[in-house]
Amino acid sequence: MTFHRTSRIALLFAIAFAATALSARPSLAFSEAQQMCTGDAMRLCGHEVPNVQRITACMVRHRAQVSPGCRAVMDREHTARRRAAAQ
Repeated sequence: MTFHRTSRIALLFAIAFAATALSARPSLAFSEAQQMCTGDAMRLCGHEVPNVQRITACMVRHRAQVSPGCRAVMDREHTARRRAAAQ
């Protein structure tokens, strides 16, 4: 497996992890997060690949710079995590 392919898999895993944390519909959330955030993750956090935790933290730090679609996914998942923690 090439480094590029491994890096891409790690990046997609990080995006999926960030978007599906405590989500009721993980497959839908993964698909939406992948579609909305992959470009932003590569642009803003590609230097953190393949470290999943660092990619996730990087995306959170750069939230103000992500596209509106990715920000919406991140906001929905943040709200879902807060609701789940409150229950």
